[in-house]
Amino acid sequence: MLNETQLFQVQQESPFAEIGALLAPLTAGASQAINLEEKPFLELINIKGEAASLAFLRTIKNLTGAALPVQPNTIAESEQFIIYWLAPNEWLIQSRQPRLPALCADLVTSLAGEFASVVDISSGNTTLVLSGPKAREVLQKGCPLDFHASVFKPGQCAQSHYFKAGILLRPLADGAYELIVRRSFADYFGRILLDACQEYF
Repeated sequence: MLNETQLFQVQQESPFAEIGALLAPLTAGASQAINLEEKPFLELINIKGEAASLAFLRTIKNLTGAALPVQPNTIAESEQFIIYWLAPNEWLIQSRQPRLPALCADLVTSLAGEFASVVDISSGNTTLVLSGPKAREVLQKGCPLDFHASVFKPGQCAQSHYFKAGILLRPLADGAYELIVRRSFADYFGRILLDACQEYF
């Protein structure tokens, strides 16, 4: 007979679990030109509030170690978190390592009485890193952003789409790109990405 702990045990599964074999050419290093790595189970918190509120800014800094970015399409980083600017009053906080959601509850408690919204969206998204000398070319096939290094560089971020899948992405210092994709688009994104990479195998 199962005990209470076993009955309510949560099992995490990557949204790419069902197409893992299909994506093997990208994830197993089969191509020297392009590589895909998933960073599943990161904590992702959508937060809205007033950037002019000192209490709001102080709370974010105290709990994440990063100052809230207020310049459009920029990020802020600390040892444990990355904060993406999404809109004048909206941000996404991402953990650097897989972890069970804990920040959300801390934010809700600390921001009690503030004009703010805090929502855990960890299970609805996953994070990917696209790297290799052809990473930019592959992204350009389905994304309308200007990827030139002088325009879109480390420290920046952008919301856009890859073909029909919405994405949030940022360039990394080594020429790779980190992308956040909704779980509901993961199957489509993986298949369309694989198709875009075919010429490099």
